[in-house]
Amino acid sequence: MVEDVGPVPQVRTLMQAHEALVAERPGLDAPARVWRRYYLRSARVYAEVAEIDRGHHHEAMYWADRERRKADELKITAQ
Repeated sequence: MVEDVGPVPQVRTLMQAHEALVAERPGLDAPARVWRRYYLRSARVYAEVAEIDRGHHHEAMYWADRERRKADELKITAQ
């Protein structure tokens, strides 16, 4: 099952993705479920950017994988 992470920002470059996601970043004291949702959203944004900003494809895929792993680490905590 794919978790609904809500609408993602419309970005076209890796730099725009970084900027948009930093602006949405939860506070450090946010619950694990909020952080998990943020990381899943981030992974989706980076994966989409990897297909658009081809000059940064591999770097965007790295970020997508990194954010997915962070979400997976929180999966048990967030439930």
